[in-house]
Amino acid sequence: MAGALGSVGERIVYVDCNAIAPNTVKKIAEIITGTGSRFVDAGIIGAPPAMGSNTRLYASGPDVGEFEVLCQYGLDIRVAGTEVGQASSFKMVYAALTEGSSAISTALLVAAFRMGLYQPLVEELQRSQRERYASIERSLPVMPSKSRRWVGEIEEIAKTLEDVGLTPRIFQGAADSYRFVGETALTQLIETLATEGK
Repeated sequence: MAGALGSVGERIVYVDCNAIAPNTVKKIAEIITGTGSRFVDAGIIGAPPAMGSNTRLYASGPDVGEFEVLCQYGLDIRVAGTEVGQASSFKMVYAALTEGSSAISTALLVAAFRMGLYQPLVEELQRSQRERYASIERSLPVMPSKSRRWVGEIEEIAKTLEDVGLTPRIFQGAADSYRFVGETALTQLIETLATEGK
């Protein structure tokens, strides 16, 4: 993108909405602003924006006001701060909970199945962890189609935690769980059906 901007001499407001570590987004910002363009860091919370969706975009950076104008056209944009990296930090800690929980649930359910304890575990979760089990039931069926994409996002969460002095190992393990799911026949079937438009 920087090369394209440089070759045509355009100056734009570049909004990066990828789920990446704050230090990663700062490096991207340096490249983009090096072309003379402005940069806004943003993180999407919820499904991709669509009519009637409850999707929020958290944004930060010195030029965040340029992006915030899109609230007038239906986007829900929340300002996370004036520094590049703050919106990505918010996305990382939020996704750490949601995607981390799915990774843990998957690992534990697979382990229980392999030990012949799947049904007793499910029954106990339904009794003593009803709300948590309901959340698992909602999230796990859609997870395989996202598993390969989530590997990179989880690795960025691991970098984020390491950069603030916490262990990255929890989320390195979560990334391994998503790699495992991504290699299953179910995920491959889902991707094949999506490619064929079924």
